[in-house]
Amino acid sequence: MKDIMDNFGGARVPLKGWQRAAVVVGSALGALMNPARADLIAALGETTGKAAFQNLLDQMKRSQEGRLILAERPRVISSAVGHAWDLPQNTFGAAYAKFMGSRNFSPDDRPPVRFMDTEELAYIATRAREIHDFWHVLFNLPTNMLGESALKVVEFQQMHLPMCLLSIIGGSIRLKGKRREIFFKHYFPWAIRAGMNCTDIMSIYYEKHFDEDLEVVRKKWGILPAPDVKNL
Repeated sequence: MKDIMDNFGGARVPLKGWQRAAVVVGSALGALMNPARADLIAALGETTGKAAFQNLLDQMKRSQEGRLILAERPRVISSAVGHAWDLPQNTFGAAYAKFMGSRNFSPDDRPPVRFMDTEELAYIATRAREIHDFWHVLFNLPTNMLGESALKVVEFQQMHLPMCLLSIIGGSIRLKGKRREIFFKHYFPWAIRAGMNCTDIMSIYYEKHFDEDLEVVRKKWGILPAPDVKNL
């Protein structure tokens, strides 16, 4: 099988029908057993989400900001977003920098896209993967199982990716006791409302809004922050 090199840090791998099915089954089972395997979750998203990614592409083309993103193809990598660490404390960019720094995350750690059929769809998948941390900041969600499962509900409402639904099912199964109760009583209904009420989260050129006040951009984009579980 010949790899097709793309512009997004990896190699696109063309799959035959049976090969795609094998990747879907293997990555789904592996992700359910170990949700921390970002590479398996990524592979599952790519091999099951072609139609959804095509719909996202079409949706972005209908938005002025979405078309600009598609034309410029920005990347969320250290060299492109490093200035966020120098922005005033109240800004969206500073909140993102604090989120990343407090968790010792790097924008460069995302696995590359490998299984999309075209470079255009590969970019959409890459973009969705790289702006995931922006959504954590905007929706005020932690990066534990509870927060990731809640964010997947928002993402499914917005993007209709099968991988998101599978992640919700797998995450909710793994939540136990009080945390499962919090998820279904508070986070799940909040996430349904949040996903329905906010603007198209794929068609926002987030990097161009780094210097704006966090609460202002939340209001502008219809972002409803998650409930504070400490006060529940």
